[in-house]
Formats: sequence, structure tokens, C-alpha cells
Amino acid sequence: MASRAIPAVASAMAVLAAGCAAFLFPMGPISAHMLLHIAFMNVLAPLAASALVVWARLPLGRAGLVWAATSAQILLLWLWHAPPAHHAAMGSMWISLVMHGSLFAAALAFWLSLVTLPVRNSWQAIFALLITGKLACLLGVLLVFAPRALYEAGHVHGTHAPLDDQQLAGLYMITACPLSFVLAGVIMAAQTISHLSRQAPAFAK
Repeated sequence: MASRAIPAVASAMAVLAAGCAAFLFPMGPISAHMLLHIAFMNVLAPLAASALVVWARLPLGRAGLVWAATSAQILLLWLWHAPPAHHAAMGSMWISLVMHGSLFAAALAFWLSLVTLPVRNSWQAIFALLITGKLACLLGVLLVFAPRALYEAGHVHGTHAPLDDQQLAGLYMITACPLSFVLAGVIMAAQTISHLSRQAPAFAK
């Protein structure tokens, strides 16, 4: 079971390494908010899931849990980035805590469902990672290429968030997606192929 945590740890480390470079650029309220999202969902959540699966000896999961967790994570990610919800979170510390807490919980459930999935169902985990990465990147692309600022009000002195701040937030998301979901999917695919190749001689006999 410990080997199943490798994709989650690798993706978290890759995102963390890339995130260090983000501090070289001046950040506004939206891009700073996005980095916090990424830290919770793409670094802390996979590391926490890996720790739980190694130390708590969790039982094997079911494929249905993967799709339930995938749907919940994508739904919450898009809902919280809808302008009304985002404005509310930027203007209230309590709503912001609820937002980050719910996104972290959804991400933790997602990564736990992946690392506890039996090897025979790995293709579903890989598919879930690719779908999640694609839809998360799509949100990032929307932030980058939107012709106007989608989030008018920032939480700093009620100022208007500039378009370049929104675009920087989108670029952070586009960077984190392949480093997290695609990398984890590639590693999981390699593990699955290795497992099948070890099983092949047994089937041949």
C-alpha cells in the first residue's frame, strides 16, 4: 500500500518546488489567494493522504469513491471560483476559512480515494486524475484569457483587483495542474504497467 502513496508525494513535491518560484513575482489578492488554494489542495492534501495510507493502514477503497470524490472536488473548485462566491470569500475571513476548509477536505478525500484504490482499478484513478487536471486547467485558462477582470473587488481596502493579478492566478493554476494531476497519473500508470509485467509470468504458467 505504501507504494501507492508515491504518486501523491511526487506530485506534492513538484508543486511545492514550483511554488517557491512564485514568490519572485509581486502578488495581488487574487494570485495570493490562488497560491493558498494550491498549497492546500495540491501539496498538503496529497501529503496528508500519503501519511494516512502509510501509517494508518487504511483498507482498500472502491472505484465508486474515486468518482464521488472527483466530482465533489471539481464541483467545489468551480463553485468557489464563481464571482459571487469568490467575492464573499475575499471579503470575509470566516467565509474564506470555510472555502479553504471545504476545498482541502475535498482534495484530501480525492487523494485518499486514489491511493487506497486496488491496483486492478488503477485505470480509473488515472482517468480521474486526467479529468481533474483538465477541468482545473480549464479554470486557469479562463482566468488568463478572460477579456476583463472577473473578480471586481479585492479584500485589501476594497480595491479593484487588476486583470494582471487575475491572469497571474490563472498561470499559477495552469502550472500546478500538470505538475500535480498529470505527473501523478504518469507515475500511477508506470506502477500499473510494472505490476502487470510482474504478474504476466504467473499467468503464463
